[in-house]
Amino acid sequence: MDRFKEMESFVSVAAHGSLSAVAKLEGVQPAVIGRRIDALEERLGVKLMLRTTRKLTLTHEGSAYLEDCQRILNEMANADAAVTAGGARATGLLRVSAPAGFGRRHVAPLVKRFMGLNPEVKISLDLTDRMVDLVNENVDCAVRIGSLPDSSMISIKLGETRRVVVASPDYLARYGKPGHPYDLLQHRCLGLGPNRAQARGWSFMAHGEPITLRITHLVECNDGAVLRDWALSGLGLAWRSYWEIREDLANGSLVEVLGDFAAPPMGIYALFPQRRHLPLRVRLFVDLLKITYGDLAYWESGGAYMPELPVAAET
Repeated sequence: MDRFKEMESFVSVAAHGSLSAVAKLEGVQPAVIGRRIDALEERLGVKLMLRTTRKLTLTHEGSAYLEDCQRILNEMANADAAVTAGGARATGLLRVSAPAGFGRRHVAPLVKRFMGLNPEVKISLDLTDRMVDLVNENVDCAVRIGSLPDSSMISIKLGETRRVVVASPDYLARYGKPGHPYDLLQHRCLGLGPNRAQARGWSFMAHGEPITLRITHLVECNDGAVLRDWALSGLGLAWRSYWEIREDLANGSLVEVLGDFAAPPMGIYALFPQRRHLPLRVRLFVDLLKITYGDLAYWESGGAYMPELPVAAET
């Protein structure tokens, strides 16, 4: 029990960034939490955290140990819940965050389905492209695409998507088709506005090596739907997610270019704060996302096809 409590306290301190915040949640003095961390480090024989009066930083060993602790605690919670939930019904408020464009097309419809299966759950869906602070904003689950820099969170991979460079047939007729990523430097490119992920550049693979190009955009907008519309109108080349332009590719309104240089797929993840017991409503919602996004037919239909759920998920 002491070892479990030490591990649990370590994960909680890493997530909240301070001993005092965790102590306040548990209703104990910060020294109690500090002694648990000290005992854990003494037992392991390594330093997990570097603590000052102003800052708490994980060591290299601490970061590695944190990932294992998160997995173990999550598996234990799920094992307990699987046994005790039985015929329990999901209730309460579920707070979900998702990227605006993706959320409108591929999260909101699943919220509607989830509520039909779990009528006693209330849902608050926040569609935003800013990086939400799950702990401080009390968010139960966030859907995110791409890299996950925050190691203090628990993540579950739901599926994959990829980004492709597209243009209208009219644009390609007027300006030609790029044959190599570096040709983009001479083309009219459309990009997301500043302070967005694409500001780091457009990513490709060439001869097995990654290439990231800082593209000078002809015009920018912070709304991906507008970029799609501009690409359809022939204004320029755009680097868009496949889920957004799949139908345009199918009907020929847009054409993929540089397909041989496409970067590897990006993961779609459910991200949530570390908790000892993940609420049933969160587990069921994540299960629904994983089953749906993991089915190729769902993506090929543009979200029109909904896979069948296991009986347990519909009770």
